[in-house]
Amino acid sequence: MVSEIRLDEFRCNQRQEELDDIEDSRKRLEEWYQGRIKVLDERQNEIKGELKALSPTKVKTALNKM
Repeated sequence: MVSEIRLDEFRCNQRQEELDDIEDSRKRLEEWYQGRIKVLDERQNEIKGELKALSPTKVKTALNKM
C-alpha cells in the first residue's frame, strides 16, 4: 500500500511536470509568434517601399492600360 505522503509527492511531481510542459509550450509559441511578426513586418516594409517607388503617374498609366 502506498502511503499518503508518497501519493502526495507523486501528485506534486506530476503537477510540476505539467507546469514545466506548459511553460515550455508557451515559450515556443511566443518565439514562433515573434518570428511571424518579423516576417510580416519585413514584407510590409518591402511593399511600402515598392509603392513609394511607383509615382502616381506610373500607377495611373498602368491602370489605364488595363
